[in-house]
Amino acid sequence: MLGETSSAPLDNNGAGRRALVLVENLSVPFDRRVWQECTTLRDAGWDVHVICPRGEKRDTEPEAVIDGVRILRYPLRAATGGPAGYLGEYGSALWHTVRLARKVGPVDVVHACNPPDLLFLPALWLKRQGARFVFDQHDLVPELYLSRFDRGKDLLYKAVCALERATYRAADVVIATNESYRDVAVRRGGKRPEDVFVVRSAPDIERFHPVPPEPELKRGKPHLLCYLGVMGPQDGVDYALRALAKLRDEVGRTDWHAVFVGGGDAFDAMVALSRRLGLQDQVQFTGRVPDADLVRYLSTADVCLSPDPRNPLNDVSTMNKVLEYMVMGRPIVSFELREARVSAGDAAVYAPADDESEFARLVARLLDDPEERARMGKIGQERIGGRLSWRHSQRALLDAYAAACRGLAPVSSRGPLRSGRPRR
Repeated sequence: MLGETSSAPLDNNGAGRRALVLVENLSVPFDRRVWQECTTLRDAGWDVHVICPRGEKRDTEPEAVIDGVRILRYPLRAATGGPAGYLGEYGSALWHTVRLARKVGPVDVVHACNPPDLLFLPALWLKRQGARFVFDQHDLVPELYLSRFDRGKDLLYKAVCALERATYRAADVVIATNESYRDVAVRRGGKRPEDVFVVRSAPDIERFHPVPPEPELKRGKPHLLCYLGVMGPQDGVDYALRALAKLRDEVGRTDWHAVFVGGGDAFDAMVALSRRLGLQDQVQFTGRVPDADLVRYLSTADVCLSPDPRNPLNDVSTMNKVLEYMVMGRPIVSFELREARVSAGDAAVYAPADDESEFARLVARLLDDPEERARMGKIGQERIGGRLSWRHSQRALLDAYAAACRGLAPVSSRGPLRSGRPRR
């Protein structure tokens, strides 16, 4: 059973107010964190609008109203070919964002979700029209740059640091995903502690819950291992694959089938790596799948994998896959990372950072101990249903909005917009 959470209704503190949420990294509602924020605001009385890119296979309509949230989407081609490709992607995204923001009209709050740290530019324009700016920091982009590109602190690194500083300066309120990110906003961003709110990501326990396991997903093996998540250069899928090769070669275990669910720009490289390691008969790559199929895999898995290596970003980031493993009651093997322990606690076992051999041995140990797996799974569910539940984050989100709007009359009560003049 999941832990109990408060059932007290959230305050209807957004009545008469309008919010505009800006996203560049993912489509909405595919971006689950953003969607949870949007529906929380809607339930608190806010009139919520979203501007985001179109998805490739879902979220493809240019405009939609879903569960009372209006979503405007623009076409966007993901960056290829190095810095010039990113310049083209971000330039196009900014142009479309401003174009669609004009269509939305005046708002009380502009809520920009990074990456990239460029959305402060349309936010500044909206601030001049009287809006308040809430910066929702999903990633530490300087750490992301160091972890992803292996270029060191070069000129581009200095540029992303400058953009982060500009975003912090422009923001009235900052939303951080965990305490580590909050510390960065205060220490590096110079924000007042009272202007930084921790809004943790959390799975939707109404959509993600265990179903009866399906042994056929194990492909004739006694055990199923599962990885869920993005497959980018910094996400550690290569570490997981090498650990599985060591599980076979060093530990002598072949009584498992592994499934890797998700996609990303390293997907093809990871499939190729699995073949080079001779794992093609034991490792399955599904790509992105519907939630119903994801739940089937997680409900059948004996052990879930969180192989993120230690780097400047991963050590201080909360991994959504860890939270989703926990809500499904699955035991986790992780590398030793600061925020991994904060999230999972005793729902995971931890190998020394980047130690693939020990990672493999911990997988084997859990496969041999079904009682320990059940105990860890129960701990994870209790943590997700308790202090890590979305209910706690809902309150923090609404507190952040209340702080941003302090002293600001609702847009519905103001006079007509005057170009270039703030409405305060």
